[in-house]
Amino acid sequence: MAQKRTPRDSHRGSGPSQRQLRVGELIRRTLSEVLARGDIHDPDLSRMSITVAEVSTSPDLHVATAYVMPLGGAGQEEALAALRRNRHELRRLVASGLSLKFAPELRFTLDETFDRMDETRRLFARDDVRRDLESDEEDDRDDDRQD
Repeated sequence: MAQKRTPRDSHRGSGPSQRQLRVGELIRRTLSEVLARGDIHDPDLSRMSITVAEVSTSPDLHVATAYVMPLGGAGQEEALAALRRNRHELRRLVASGLSLKFAPELRFTLDETFDRMDETRRLFARDDVRRDLESDEEDDRDDDRQD
């Protein structure tokens, strides 16, 4: 028998449920389509090309956080301001494309994935880190030879 999940379980590091992941992906696709078609009648928003990288939802699916980035990374604050200003209309348009009981509240934040990847690449390029990685690879090869 499956254990019943409580709201407190979501804070224990178990990760999002399959339903949260599915709903987040549906919202991401729908939001991307709405922004690409230019369904919002805001001149600031319609002149921007915005990428929706990911949407994460709260365990109760009442809040959806969209991680966005304007194309090329320029005008980030303007893009966030335009999205936040039009969040009610975006919520209505996203809800019409989904078959959920209610429309989740949309929140927008900048996607920092690319910045973190650049920082990771920079760290791996450092001499001391590269030296440590090479010594670990040599140790692994020695272990494989002994087996």
